[in-house]
Amino acid sequence: MTERLTCDVVVVGAGMVGAACALYAARAGLDVVVVDRGPVAGGTTGAGEGNLLVSDKKPGPELELALLSGRLWAELAAEPGLGAAFEYEAKGGLVVASTPDGLTALEGFAAGQRAAGVEAITVEAHRLPALEPHLAPGLAGGVYYPQDAQVMPTLAAAHLVRASGARLRTGRTVTEVLRTADGTVRGVRTDRGEIHAPAVVNAAGTWGGELAALAGVGLPVLPRRGFVLVTEPLPRLVRHKVYAADYVADVASDSAALQTSPVVEGTAAGPVLIGASRERVGFDRSFSLPVVRALAAGATRLFPFLERVRAMRTYVGFRPYMPDHLPAIGPDPRVPGLFHACGHEGAGIGLATGTGYLIAQVLGGKAPELGLGPFRPDRFDKSDVDASHIDEPDVDESDVDESDVDESDVDEFGGEFEDFGRESE
Repeated sequence: MTERLTCDVVVVGAGMVGAACALYAARAGLDVVVVDRGPVAGGTTGAGEGNLLVSDKKPGPELELALLSGRLWAELAAEPGLGAAFEYEAKGGLVVASTPDGLTALEGFAAGQRAAGVEAITVEAHRLPALEPHLAPGLAGGVYYPQDAQVMPTLAAAHLVRASGARLRTGRTVTEVLRTADGTVRGVRTDRGEIHAPAVVNAAGTWGGELAALAGVGLPVLPRRGFVLVTEPLPRLVRHKVYAADYVADVASDSAALQTSPVVEGTAAGPVLIGASRERVGFDRSFSLPVVRALAAGATRLFPFLERVRAMRTYVGFRPYMPDHLPAIGPDPRVPGLFHACGHEGAGIGLATGTGYLIAQVLGGKAPELGLGPFRPDRFDKSDVDASHIDEPDVDESDVDESDVDESDVDEFGGEFEDFGRESE
């Protein structure tokens, strides 16, 4: 069955960023249709941990966007029924250093963040147990970030789409960006009909480059694979998002090779989530036992009690990596009517609200609260960046919306952290 719809804005992508774009555009008085080839939060959003972080961002445009987004997340969480619905927790983050030199570097990083408006509190080694009683002894110290928070990403995306009142069309693949004779956008064609609109928002995440290509422009979005390990439900033994200081360097790295750094956090539902790994292997969803073992080993070094905890499952997702680690946000000067809101890498959940808010301001003809110059979609046209040389394995697109690895893959090696940690050393 085909249909033809007309609206003010088509948002392509029903992940967290697309949901936020729909919400703020609708609140600006625009008629919005959201379209996705999969379900709501069926791609990268559904494979995320739900982090809303300022702690891992250096001073600059991304941090400014994170601070704006954090304020907007808090405002949404204060709306009746909404914050509880998506499990918003303003629990703060704790970054720890294992050596005195590492702590010195971390404190220097935090000093720059403070100057940019971030709350960052140095924590001496003897004070760490007051924040995290089960943290491993012998750490040099850390920095506490009260502004870090967390949501349950799948619930957040679903509730923001619902709150927007936008018309939602899932299970529909966009096959063409429709344009007038002079090249201006006039909507999209899907495999189930056309949606006519003077504005199209590319919120396709890791697949944002594909949508840009349908409009005849380049956008170097590449998949960066990551695994998350999920434990059995536990009492709240991990109070904050806790990670090692080297995680910040991994986030900023340009390397395509595998990188892992311990990231541990509890959830409102009970399970502990463990990351983080990064590697550019295209859309290869293969389960990697060495990566999962490395994650578990790092987690037990931070929290030794995890050696006695059962791992229930693991899942994989693809962060939308951009060569300069900044997303593409705003109008595309190459195609009038095309707007981009993608390429946030691992920060898409946290930066979604600010992105959607800024997109809605531009769609409504207002000056955006933050300057969009650093996020210009065409900024790579005159640069030396060339993503074409990177070998990205092909994959059937029908695979990309499946977030979970079969639990039998975990059971093959016992599902116990004790096993992971011992074999990865």
